[in-house]
Amino acid sequence: MRGVLLVCASVSIMGISYGLAAHTAGIPLWANLLLAVFVLAGSSEFLFVAAVGAGVPPILAALTSALVNTRCFVFGFSIASFLKQGRSLWMAGHLINDEAVALALVEGKRDRKRLLYWVTGVGILVSWPIGAAVGGMLGGVIPDPAALGVDAVLPAVLIAIAYPAMKDRWTAGVVMAGAVLAVAATPVVPVGVGPVVALAALPLVLLRKKELT
Repeated sequence: MRGVLLVCASVSIMGISYGLAAHTAGIPLWANLLLAVFVLAGSSEFLFVAAVGAGVPPILAALTSALVNTRCFVFGFSIASFLKQGRSLWMAGHLINDEAVALALVEGKRDRKRLLYWVTGVGILVSWPIGAAVGGMLGGVIPDPAALGVDAVLPAVLIAIAYPAMKDRWTAGVVMAGAVLAVAATPVVPVGVGPVVALAALPLVLLRKKELT
């Protein structure tokens, strides 16, 4: 569970950065917290507040940021194999995020995958809004969120989590292909859309499965 604690701690730090950004964009604290709890998707929320801060109408900003969450469809297929069927799937769907999925998928046993997914998902549901609230309240004290340099914390943690799964050369190749696509697209797509572009590498995974069968 040490990995879960590390992820939740880093998510709360990123939440502070998000709260600061939301304050800078003129989003009130109550709206900031509603987004943190009910959207529960950091990259989408960052994109939304950045767009609103740049003068984009909130509706258009919401539609654009929703594009980033299309990757959750793929995540849903990944976690369906170890989640139990029933009403709890609605909550499980709300808890889908990069960190919970990454921690669950590196485990071998199905029960362990399910446990880590739920614990991480609920942990993020608590730690992200708390960080957002702290950031929102500190907005008047720290005018430039970028000065904190916390944006690199969560990506570093995710790399550490995913590293064991990349010992397989094919998996590592797919990850690198996705990373190249995301980096190449970053200068020409809205903030946060790069990871969606990286999904173009998924056909390589399907090709590998076809070869194994």
